[in-house]
Amino acid sequence: MTPSAPVKEIKLGKALLCAAGAIVSFNLAYTFASCEFLMVVFFLCLFPLARLRTRRLAYYFGLGIGMAVYAPHLRFFWTIFGGGAIALWYVLSFWLGIFVMLARSCQHRFGPVAWACLAPFLWTGLEFFRSELYYLRFSWLNAGYAFSDSSALHYLSAYGVYGIGFLFMAAAAVAHQRGRARWIGLVLLTVAILYPACITAHTGSPQKTLRVAGVQLEQSGSPSVISALNETAAKFPDTDLFVLSEYTFTEPIPNTVKVWCRKNRKFLVLGAEDPVLSLTNYFNTAFVVDTNGDIVFRQAKSVPVQFFKDGLPARSQQIWESPWGKIGVAICYDDSYSRVTDELIRQGAQALIIPTMDMEVWGEAQHLLHGRVASVRAAEYAVPLFRVCSSGFSGIIDGTGRVLSSAPFPGENAMLAGEMTLPARGRMPPDRWLARLSVAVVAALVVWLAGETLWHKLTNHHPPSTP
Repeated sequence: MTPSAPVKEIKLGKALLCAAGAIVSFNLAYTFASCEFLMVVFFLCLFPLARLRTRRLAYYFGLGIGMAVYAPHLRFFWTIFGGGAIALWYVLSFWLGIFVMLARSCQHRFGPVAWACLAPFLWTGLEFFRSELYYLRFSWLNAGYAFSDSSALHYLSAYGVYGIGFLFMAAAAVAHQRGRARWIGLVLLTVAILYPACITAHTGSPQKTLRVAGVQLEQSGSPSVISALNETAAKFPDTDLFVLSEYTFTEPIPNTVKVWCRKNRKFLVLGAEDPVLSLTNYFNTAFVVDTNGDIVFRQAKSVPVQFFKDGLPARSQQIWESPWGKIGVAICYDDSYSRVTDELIRQGAQALIIPTMDMEVWGEAQHLLHGRVASVRAAEYAVPLFRVCSSGFSGIIDGTGRVLSSAPFPGENAMLAGEMTLPARGRMPPDRWLARLSVAVVAALVVWLAGETLWHKLTNHHPPSTP
Protein backbone atom coordinates (compact mmCIF):
# COMPACT_ATOMS: atom_id res chain seq x y z
CA MET A 1 0.00 0.00 0.00
CA THR A 2 1.45 3.37 -1.04
CA PRO A 3 0.45 6.88 -0.09
CA SER A 4 -2.30 8.34 -2.28
CA ALA A 5 -0.41 11.62 -2.65
CA PRO A 6 2.99 13.03 -1.66
CA VAL A 7 3.06 14.51 1.81
CA LYS A 8 4.08 18.15 2.00
CA GLU A 9 5.94 18.54 5.27
CA ILE A 10 4.89 21.39 7.52
CA LYS A 11 7.56 24.02 8.10
CA LEU A 12 8.82 24.37 11.65
CA GLY A 13 7.60 27.95 11.96
CA LYS A 14 4.07 27.02 10.90
CA ALA A 15 4.16 24.00 13.21
CA LEU A 16 5.04 26.29 16.12
CA LEU A 17 2.14 28.60 15.21
CA CYS A 18 -0.23 25.61 15.13
CA ALA A 19 1.05 24.47 18.51
CA ALA A 20 0.57 27.94 19.95
CA GLY A 21 -2.95 28.10 18.51
CA ALA A 22 -3.81 24.73 20.04
CA ILE A 23 -2.49 25.77 23.45
CA VAL A 24 -4.28 29.13 23.52
CA SER A 25 -7.61 27.80 22.23
CA PHE A 26 -7.72 24.85 24.66
CA ASN A 27 -6.90 26.98 27.67
CA LEU A 28 -9.44 29.64 26.74
CA ALA A 29 -12.12 27.00 26.14
CA TYR A 30 -11.56 25.57 29.62
CA THR A 31 -11.19 28.93 31.36
CA PHE A 32 -14.12 30.92 30.01
CA ALA A 33 -17.59 29.47 29.41
CA SER A 34 -18.11 31.87 26.52
CA CYS A 35 -15.06 30.44 24.72
CA GLU A 36 -15.95 26.73 24.79
CA PHE A 37 -16.28 26.48 21.00
CA LEU A 38 -12.61 27.42 20.67
CA MET A 39 -12.14 23.71 21.34
CA VAL A 40 -12.80 23.31 17.61
CA VAL A 41 -9.78 25.56 16.95
CA PHE A 42 -7.71 23.26 19.16
CA PHE A 43 -8.45 20.36 16.82
CA LEU A 44 -7.94 22.51 13.70
CA CYS A 45 -4.47 23.44 14.96
CA LEU A 46 -3.60 19.90 16.04
CA PHE A 47 -4.47 18.23 12.75
CA PRO A 48 -1.69 19.72 10.53
CA LEU A 49 1.02 18.53 12.93
CA ALA A 50 0.67 15.12 11.28
CA ARG A 51 2.91 16.58 8.55
CA LEU A 52 5.89 17.07 10.85
CA ARG A 53 9.20 15.83 9.48
CA THR A 54 9.94 12.96 11.88
CA ARG A 55 8.10 10.79 14.35
CA ARG A 56 10.37 11.97 17.16
CA LEU A 57 9.60 15.61 16.40
CA ALA A 58 5.87 14.82 16.25
CA TYR A 59 5.98 13.15 19.65
CA TYR A 60 7.80 16.09 21.26
CA PHE A 61 5.37 18.58 19.75
CA GLY A 62 2.40 16.62 21.11
CA LEU A 63 4.08 16.20 24.50
CA GLY A 64 4.85 19.92 24.73
CA ILE A 65 1.30 20.89 23.81
CA GLY A 66 0.00 18.42 26.38
CA MET A 67 2.10 19.92 29.17
CA ALA A 68 0.96 23.42 28.20
CA VAL A 69 -2.76 22.57 28.11
CA TYR A 70 -3.05 20.03 30.94
CA ALA A 71 -0.60 21.16 33.63
CA PRO A 72 -2.12 24.65 34.19
CA HIS A 73 -5.53 23.13 34.91
CA LEU A 74 -4.00 20.40 37.06
CA ARG A 75 -1.77 22.68 39.10
CA PHE A 76 -3.50 21.36 42.23
CA PHE A 77 -1.59 18.11 41.66
CA TRP A 78 1.40 19.91 43.18
CA THR A 79 -0.61 20.56 46.37
CA ILE A 80 -1.59 16.89 46.60
CA PHE A 81 1.48 15.03 45.28
CA GLY A 82 4.32 17.56 45.52
CA GLY A 83 7.08 16.87 42.99
CA GLY A 84 5.26 13.74 41.85
CA ALA A 85 2.87 16.05 40.04
CA ILE A 86 5.45 16.49 37.27
CA ALA A 87 5.35 12.76 36.51
CA LEU A 88 1.55 12.79 36.46
CA TRP A 89 1.46 15.81 34.13
CA TYR A 90 3.87 13.94 31.88
CA VAL A 91 1.74 10.79 31.88
CA LEU A 92 -1.31 12.74 30.73
CA SER A 93 0.66 14.69 28.12
CA PHE A 94 2.23 11.46 26.88
CA TRP A 95 -1.05 10.47 25.23
CA LEU A 96 -1.17 13.68 23.21
CA GLY A 97 2.41 13.03 22.14
CA ILE A 98 1.46 9.52 21.04
CA PHE A 99 -1.50 10.91 19.10
CA VAL A 100 0.64 13.35 17.09
CA MET A 101 3.30 10.69 16.50
CA LEU A 102 0.76 8.14 15.24
CA ALA A 103 -0.92 10.86 13.20
CA ARG A 104 2.39 11.55 11.49
CA SER A 105 2.86 7.83 10.78
CA CYS A 106 -0.65 7.54 9.30
CA GLN A 107 -0.20 10.63 7.14
CA HIS A 108 3.08 9.44 5.67
CA ARG A 109 2.14 5.77 5.36
CA PHE A 110 -1.44 5.96 4.07
CA GLY A 111 -1.75 9.43 2.60
CA PRO A 112 -3.76 12.55 3.50
CA VAL A 113 -7.25 11.23 2.71
CA ALA A 114 -6.82 7.95 4.58
CA TRP A 115 -5.31 9.84 7.52
CA ALA A 116 -8.32 12.18 7.55
CA CYS A 117 -10.63 9.15 7.80
CA LEU A 118 -8.56 7.62 10.58
CA ALA A 119 -8.08 10.84 12.60
CA PRO A 120 -11.38 10.82 14.59
CA PHE A 121 -10.92 7.14 15.48
CA LEU A 122 -7.30 7.65 16.49
CA TRP A 123 -8.20 10.61 18.72
CA THR A 124 -11.20 8.90 20.34
CA GLY A 125 -9.47 5.58 20.85
CA LEU A 126 -6.53 7.17 22.66
CA GLU A 127 -8.81 9.47 24.70
CA PHE A 128 -10.99 6.56 25.81
CA PHE A 129 -8.00 4.37 26.66
CA ARG A 130 -6.22 7.03 28.72
CA SER A 131 -9.50 7.94 30.45
CA GLU A 132 -10.93 4.51 31.26
CA LEU A 133 -8.83 1.48 30.42
CA TYR A 134 -5.50 1.48 32.27
CA TYR A 135 -4.29 1.97 35.82
CA LEU A 136 -3.58 5.71 35.63
CA ARG A 137 -6.92 6.41 33.92
CA PHE A 138 -7.98 10.03 34.19
CA SER A 139 -10.89 11.38 32.16
CA TRP A 140 -10.81 15.05 33.13
CA LEU A 141 -9.83 17.65 30.52
CA ASN A 142 -11.59 15.65 27.84
CA ALA A 143 -12.79 17.96 25.04
CA GLY A 144 -16.43 17.23 25.88
CA TYR A 145 -16.18 18.47 29.47
CA ALA A 146 -15.36 21.97 28.20
CA PHE A 147 -19.09 22.32 27.44
CA SER A 148 -20.32 21.55 30.96
CA ASP A 149 -21.55 25.14 31.48
CA SER A 150 -22.60 25.74 27.88
CA SER A 151 -26.10 26.32 26.54
CA ALA A 152 -25.09 23.90 23.78
CA LEU A 153 -24.57 21.03 26.23
CA HIS A 154 -28.09 19.65 25.80
CA TYR A 155 -27.51 19.34 22.04
CA LEU A 156 -23.91 18.13 22.10
CA SER A 157 -24.52 15.63 24.91
CA ALA A 158 -26.48 13.47 22.46
CA TYR A 159 -23.08 12.40 21.08
CA GLY A 160 -21.68 11.55 24.51
CA VAL A 161 -18.56 13.06 26.07
CA TYR A 162 -16.20 11.09 23.79
CA GLY A 163 -18.43 11.62 20.77
CA ILE A 164 -17.93 15.38 21.02
CA GLY A 165 -14.18 14.93 20.53
CA PHE A 166 -14.83 12.51 17.64
CA LEU A 167 -17.08 15.10 15.95
CA PHE A 168 -14.60 17.95 16.38
CA MET A 169 -11.67 15.94 15.06
CA ALA A 170 -13.81 14.89 12.09
CA ALA A 171 -14.59 18.57 11.45
CA ALA A 172 -10.88 19.41 11.57
CA ALA A 173 -10.11 16.59 9.13
CA VAL A 174 -12.74 17.82 6.66
CA ALA A 175 -11.53 21.43 6.93
CA HIS A 176 -8.03 20.36 5.86
CA GLN A 177 -9.16 18.42 2.78
CA ARG A 178 -9.39 19.64 -0.79
CA GLY A 179 -11.54 18.85 -3.82
CA ARG A 180 -13.85 15.83 -3.82
CA ALA A 181 -12.63 14.60 -0.44
CA ARG A 182 -13.77 17.86 1.19
CA TRP A 183 -17.23 17.72 -0.40
CA ILE A 184 -17.79 14.12 0.62
CA GLY A 185 -16.56 14.97 4.10
CA LEU A 186 -18.88 17.97 4.34
CA VAL A 187 -21.89 15.80 3.48
CA LEU A 188 -20.99 13.21 6.11
CA LEU A 189 -20.19 15.90 8.66
CA THR A 190 -23.54 17.62 8.04
CA VAL A 191 -25.37 14.36 8.67
CA ALA A 192 -23.41 13.90 11.90
CA ILE A 193 -24.10 17.49 13.04
CA LEU A 194 -27.84 17.04 12.46
CA TYR A 195 -27.92 13.76 14.41
CA PRO A 196 -29.07 15.23 17.78
CA ALA A 197 -31.89 17.13 16.06
CA CYS A 198 -33.16 13.92 14.47
CA ILE A 199 -33.41 11.87 17.64
CA THR A 200 -35.41 12.13 20.81
CA ALA A 201 -34.27 11.20 24.27
CA HIS A 202 -36.82 8.33 24.38
CA THR A 203 -36.91 8.70 28.13
CA GLY A 204 -40.70 8.57 28.34
CA SER A 205 -43.00 10.76 30.35
CA PRO A 206 -41.90 11.91 33.83
CA GLN A 207 -42.67 9.40 36.56
CA LYS A 208 -42.30 10.76 40.09
CA THR A 209 -40.82 13.83 41.69
CA LEU A 210 -38.31 13.38 44.50
CA ARG A 211 -37.60 16.24 46.90
CA VAL A 212 -33.94 16.18 47.92
CA ALA A 213 -31.66 18.22 50.16
CA GLY A 214 -28.01 18.06 51.09
CA VAL A 215 -25.41 19.78 53.23
CA GLN A 216 -21.66 20.09 52.72
CA LEU A 217 -19.57 18.80 55.64
CA GLU A 218 -15.79 18.80 55.50
CA GLN A 219 -15.46 17.41 59.04
CA SER A 220 -16.99 14.08 59.97
CA GLY A 221 -18.32 13.08 63.37
CA SER A 222 -21.70 12.20 64.78
CA PRO A 223 -22.52 15.41 66.74
CA SER A 224 -21.75 17.74 63.83
CA VAL A 225 -23.60 15.49 61.37
CA ILE A 226 -26.74 15.32 63.50
CA SER A 227 -26.64 19.08 64.06
CA ALA A 228 -26.30 19.71 60.32
CA LEU A 229 -29.16 17.32 59.54
CA ASN A 230 -31.39 19.03 62.07
CA GLU A 231 -30.66 22.46 60.58
CA THR A 232 -31.25 21.23 57.03
CA ALA A 233 -34.50 19.48 57.98
CA ALA A 234 -35.72 22.62 59.72
CA LYS A 235 -34.98 24.71 56.63
CA PHE A 236 -36.40 22.18 54.13
CA PRO A 237 -39.07 20.24 56.06
CA ASP A 238 -40.74 18.74 52.96
CA THR A 239 -37.57 16.92 51.89
CA ASP A 240 -38.02 13.22 51.08
CA LEU A 241 -34.35 12.28 50.83
CA PHE A 242 -31.31 13.84 52.50
CA VAL A 243 -27.84 13.30 51.07
CA LEU A 244 -24.42 13.79 52.68
CA SER A 245 -20.96 13.40 51.18
CA GLU A 246 -18.57 10.50 50.74
CA TYR A 247 -16.68 9.67 53.96
CA THR A 248 -19.21 11.45 56.14
CA PHE A 249 -17.93 8.86 58.61
CA THR A 250 -14.56 7.14 58.52
CA GLU A 251 -16.17 4.27 60.41
CA PRO A 252 -19.43 2.34 60.18
CA ILE A 253 -22.58 4.45 60.45
CA PRO A 254 -23.21 5.24 64.13
CA ASN A 255 -26.51 4.42 65.76
CA THR A 256 -27.30 8.11 66.32
CA VAL A 257 -27.78 8.57 62.56
CA LYS A 258 -30.20 5.65 62.36
CA VAL A 259 -32.13 7.04 65.30
CA TRP A 260 -32.34 10.43 63.55
CA CYS A 261 -33.83 8.85 60.42
CA ARG A 262 -36.36 6.91 62.46
CA LYS A 263 -37.32 9.90 64.61
CA ASN A 264 -37.71 12.30 61.65
CA ARG A 265 -39.16 9.73 59.22
CA LYS A 266 -36.61 10.62 56.54
CA PHE A 267 -34.47 8.71 54.06
CA LEU A 268 -30.74 9.46 54.13
CA VAL A 269 -27.85 8.68 51.78
CA LEU A 270 -24.34 9.12 53.19
CA GLY A 271 -20.82 7.79 52.86
CA ALA A 272 -19.08 5.65 55.48
CA GLU A 273 -16.63 2.79 55.74
CA ASP A 274 -17.89 -0.78 55.51
CA PRO A 275 -15.23 -3.04 57.12
CA VAL A 276 -14.45 -6.44 55.66
CA LEU A 277 -14.25 -9.49 57.90
CA SER A 278 -10.48 -9.21 58.38
CA LEU A 279 -10.94 -5.62 59.68
CA THR A 280 -7.69 -4.69 57.89
CA ASN A 281 -9.50 -3.09 54.98
CA TYR A 282 -12.89 -1.74 54.05
CA PHE A 283 -15.25 -0.75 51.25
CA ASN A 284 -15.77 2.96 50.71
CA THR A 285 -19.56 2.76 50.70
CA ALA A 286 -22.67 4.87 50.22
CA PHE A 287 -25.48 3.70 52.52
CA VAL A 288 -29.21 4.32 52.34
CA VAL A 289 -30.94 4.52 55.72
CA ASP A 290 -34.74 4.38 55.56
CA THR A 291 -37.46 5.95 57.73
CA ASN A 292 -37.26 3.01 60.15
CA GLY A 293 -33.56 3.58 60.75
CA ASP A 294 -32.60 0.46 58.79
CA ILE A 295 -29.87 0.24 56.16
CA VAL A 296 -31.81 -0.81 53.07
CA PHE A 297 -29.14 -0.36 50.40
CA ARG A 298 -25.38 -0.03 50.10
CA GLN A 299 -23.05 0.52 47.15
CA ALA A 300 -19.28 0.45 47.41
CA LYS A 301 -17.00 2.61 45.30
CA SER A 302 -16.24 0.90 42.00
CA VAL A 303 -12.90 2.59 41.24
CA PRO A 304 -10.93 3.59 44.37
CA VAL A 305 -8.59 6.52 43.74
CA GLN A 306 -5.01 5.57 42.88
CA PHE A 307 -2.32 6.44 45.44
CA PHE A 308 -4.90 6.98 48.21
CA LYS A 309 -6.21 4.78 50.98
CA ASP A 310 -9.67 4.49 49.47
CA GLY A 311 -10.87 0.99 50.23
CA LEU A 312 -11.43 -2.07 48.06
CA PRO A 313 -13.18 -1.89 44.67
CA ALA A 314 -16.86 -2.83 44.70
CA ARG A 315 -17.64 -6.45 43.95
CA SER A 316 -20.74 -5.46 41.99
CA GLN A 317 -23.07 -2.58 41.11
CA GLN A 318 -26.74 -2.56 41.95
CA ILE A 319 -29.65 -0.15 41.64
CA TRP A 320 -31.56 1.16 44.64
CA GLU A 321 -35.25 0.39 44.14
CA SER A 322 -36.43 3.48 45.97
CA PRO A 323 -40.05 4.49 46.63
CA TRP A 324 -39.69 7.05 43.82
CA GLY A 325 -38.04 4.84 41.20
CA LYS A 326 -34.71 3.27 40.33
CA ILE A 327 -31.76 5.32 41.58
CA GLY A 328 -28.12 4.67 40.74
CA VAL A 329 -25.45 5.52 43.30
CA ALA A 330 -21.85 6.23 42.33
CA ILE A 331 -19.20 7.56 44.69
CA CYS A 332 -17.01 10.56 43.97
CA TYR A 333 -14.61 9.87 41.07
CA ASP A 334 -16.78 6.94 39.96
CA ASP A 335 -18.78 9.49 37.98
CA SER A 336 -15.65 10.23 35.90
CA TYR A 337 -15.70 6.74 34.38
CA SER A 338 -18.44 6.06 31.87
CA ARG A 339 -18.02 2.32 32.29
CA VAL A 340 -19.16 2.76 35.92
CA THR A 341 -22.13 5.07 35.36
CA ASP A 342 -23.13 3.29 32.13
CA GLU A 343 -23.81 0.14 34.11
CA LEU A 344 -26.26 2.00 36.33
CA ILE A 345 -28.15 3.30 33.30
CA ARG A 346 -28.19 -0.19 31.77
CA GLN A 347 -29.83 -1.44 34.96
CA GLY A 348 -32.56 1.17 34.53
CA ALA A 349 -31.42 4.07 36.73
CA GLN A 350 -33.83 7.00 36.46
CA ALA A 351 -31.63 9.31 38.53
CA LEU A 352 -28.06 9.37 39.87
CA ILE A 353 -26.83 10.31 43.34
CA ILE A 354 -23.11 11.04 43.73
CA PRO A 355 -21.76 11.44 47.31
CA THR A 356 -18.34 13.09 46.86
CA MET A 357 -15.38 14.12 48.97
CA ASP A 358 -13.14 16.80 47.48
CA MET A 359 -10.93 18.26 50.18
CA GLU A 360 -10.95 22.04 50.60
CA VAL A 361 -7.13 22.13 50.65
CA TRP A 362 -7.06 20.79 47.07
CA GLY A 363 -8.24 24.18 45.90
CA GLU A 364 -10.91 25.69 43.72
CA ALA A 365 -9.39 24.54 40.42
CA GLN A 366 -9.75 20.88 41.39
CA HIS A 367 -13.34 21.39 42.52
CA LEU A 368 -14.23 23.19 39.29
CA LEU A 369 -12.79 20.46 37.09
CA HIS A 370 -14.50 17.66 38.99
CA GLY A 371 -17.76 19.59 39.05
CA ARG A 372 -17.81 19.67 35.24
CA VAL A 373 -18.36 15.93 35.10
CA ALA A 374 -21.77 15.97 36.82
CA SER A 375 -23.49 18.26 34.32
CA VAL A 376 -22.19 16.29 31.35
CA ARG A 377 -23.20 12.94 32.87
CA ALA A 378 -26.76 14.14 33.57
CA ALA A 379 -27.13 15.54 30.05
CA GLU A 380 -25.75 12.58 28.15
CA TYR A 381 -27.95 10.10 30.07
CA ALA A 382 -30.94 12.52 30.16
CA VAL A 383 -31.53 11.79 33.86
CA PRO A 384 -31.39 14.10 36.91
CA LEU A 385 -28.31 13.95 39.10
CA PHE A 386 -27.66 15.05 42.69
CA ARG A 387 -24.02 15.53 43.66
CA VAL A 388 -23.20 16.38 47.27
CA CYS A 389 -19.57 17.27 47.89
CA SER A 390 -17.82 17.75 51.20
CA SER A 391 -16.70 21.26 50.22
CA GLY A 392 -18.34 22.20 46.91
CA PHE A 393 -19.37 22.36 44.21
CA SER A 394 -22.56 20.45 45.00
CA GLY A 395 -25.49 20.57 42.61
CA ILE A 396 -28.95 19.35 41.67
CA ILE A 397 -28.88 18.93 37.88
CA ASP A 398 -31.74 18.10 35.54
CA GLY A 399 -31.64 15.77 32.54
CA THR A 400 -30.48 18.53 30.19
CA GLY A 401 -27.40 19.31 32.28
CA ARG A 402 -28.90 22.49 33.75
CA VAL A 403 -27.95 23.20 37.38
CA LEU A 404 -31.14 23.81 39.35
CA SER A 405 -29.55 24.38 42.74
CA SER A 406 -25.96 24.51 43.92
CA ALA A 407 -23.68 25.02 46.91
CA PRO A 408 -20.35 26.88 46.58
CA PHE A 409 -16.72 26.14 47.33
CA PRO A 410 -15.62 25.88 50.11
CA GLY A 411 -19.09 26.28 51.60
CA GLU A 412 -18.77 24.48 54.94
CA ASN A 413 -22.32 23.69 56.16
CA ALA A 414 -23.79 25.12 52.94
CA MET A 415 -27.19 23.61 52.15
CA LEU A 416 -29.02 23.03 48.90
CA ALA A 417 -32.43 21.59 48.10
CA GLY A 418 -34.73 21.05 45.14
CA GLU A 419 -36.73 18.54 43.15
CA MET A 420 -35.61 15.74 40.88
CA THR A 421 -38.16 14.67 38.26
CA LEU A 422 -37.45 11.08 37.32
CA PRO A 423 -38.01 10.05 33.67
CA ALA A 424 -39.20 6.59 32.72
CA ARG A 425 -35.64 5.69 31.73
CA GLY A 426 -32.33 7.17 30.69
CA ARG A 427 -30.49 6.85 27.40
CA MET A 428 -27.09 5.56 26.35
CA PRO A 429 -25.10 7.89 24.05
CA PRO A 430 -23.66 6.36 20.85
CA ASP A 431 -20.06 7.20 21.70
CA ARG A 432 -19.93 4.26 24.07
CA TRP A 433 -19.71 1.74 21.22
CA LEU A 434 -17.88 4.23 19.00
CA ALA A 435 -15.14 4.67 21.62
CA ARG A 436 -14.59 0.93 21.89
CA LEU A 437 -14.50 0.61 18.11
CA SER A 438 -11.92 3.40 18.06
CA VAL A 439 -9.74 1.57 20.59
CA ALA A 440 -9.83 -1.48 18.31
CA VAL A 441 -8.89 0.69 15.32
CA VAL A 442 -5.95 2.19 17.23
CA ALA A 443 -4.79 -1.25 18.38
CA ALA A 444 -4.95 -2.60 14.82
CA LEU A 445 -3.12 0.48 13.53
CA VAL A 446 -0.33 0.16 16.10
CA VAL A 447 0.09 -3.55 15.34
CA TRP A 448 0.16 -2.83 11.60
CA LEU A 449 2.74 -0.05 11.84
CA ALA A 450 4.92 -1.93 14.34
CA GLY A 451 4.73 -5.14 12.32
CA GLU A 452 5.58 -3.32 9.10
CA THR A 453 8.56 -1.58 10.69
CA LEU A 454 9.84 -4.86 12.11
CA TRP A 455 9.40 -6.61 8.77
CA HIS A 456 11.38 -3.98 6.91
CA LYS A 457 14.15 -4.14 9.51
CA LEU A 458 14.36 -7.93 9.22
CA THR A 459 14.38 -7.82 5.42
CA ASN A 460 16.64 -4.77 5.18
CA HIS A 461 14.02 -2.79 3.27
CA HIS A 462 13.05 0.78 4.01
CA PRO A 463 9.40 1.32 4.93
CA PRO A 464 7.45 3.57 2.53
CA SER A 465 7.62 6.62 4.78
CA THR A 466 10.08 9.26 5.82
CA PRO A 467 12.23 8.73 8.96
